[in-house]
This record gives sequence, C-alpha cells and structure tokens, in this order.
Amino acid sequence: MAYSDLFHSGEHLRNVNHFAAIVNLASVDGEINEQEKIVVDRFARKLDITEQEYKTIVENPQEFRVSSYNSEEKRLEHLHDLFKIIFADNVIDKEEEELIKRYSIGLGFSSEISEKIIKRSIEIFSGQLDFDDYRYLLKKNA
Repeated sequence: MAYSDLFHSGEHLRNVNHFAAIVNLASVDGEINEQEKIVVDRFARKLDITEQEYKTIVENPQEFRVSSYNSEEKRLEHLHDLFKIIFADNVIDKEEEELIKRYSIGLGFSSEISEKIIKRSIEIFSGQLDFDDYRYLLKKNA
C-alpha cells in the first residue's frame, strides 16, 4: 500500500500527492535549502497539509503518486507550482528537469506536450524571454 492511501480521499489526497511532488523536487538535489523550505512551507499551508502529513511526506516524498487531472488548467497550475519550487534557488539542474518531465506526464500531459511546456516554462522562469514575449505578457496583464 502506498503512503498516500493512508490519507483522506478526494481533493485532499490530490493535495497530499501534489505536496509530495513539491517536496520531492525540492529535495532532488540534496537537502532542502532555506529558500526551498520557505516555498515548501507556503505550499503546505496552501494545500492544507497537516503537521503529521508534512512529517511523513518530508521523510519519504517519492512514496506518493502523482495525481492526474482532466482539466488542463489544473495540470498547468500544478506544473506552475512545481516550477516555483524548482526555481526557488534560481537554478534548474538536470535531476530537477528529468523529474519535472516525469511529473508532467504523470499529471496527464503527453510526452510531446510535456517537452514543449517544460522548455517554455524554463525560459519563462529563468528570465530568458525575448522582447516579443515580454511585451505580450505585459500587455496581456494590463
């Protein structure tokens, strides 16, 4: 039985699994650093993770499943959360990139779509936007 089976059902279980993915990404390059811990703690509050769930997840985050979603909007929201934790230290390393690819597919994106979304997300989060994209994003939110 997976650890996640011990927790509530429905949306909370998805939150637990999502939080485990966040913790797993934060710890993939070793210990969770101070910047990553701040983001992890913020997600714990946002996702209504209890202290006991937090402790269990931090001890063994890879034991939890990635929850897929029918809604593309929800999948993108979860990917966005994962990129926030990856870029908490302003760097994405190979292990994090490989893990985010697996999570993207686990969330329900095809391999081809995952590659495109991840490539574009890395450009966005690392500040590698070209001028046209920059202008588009500024005007879109205006």
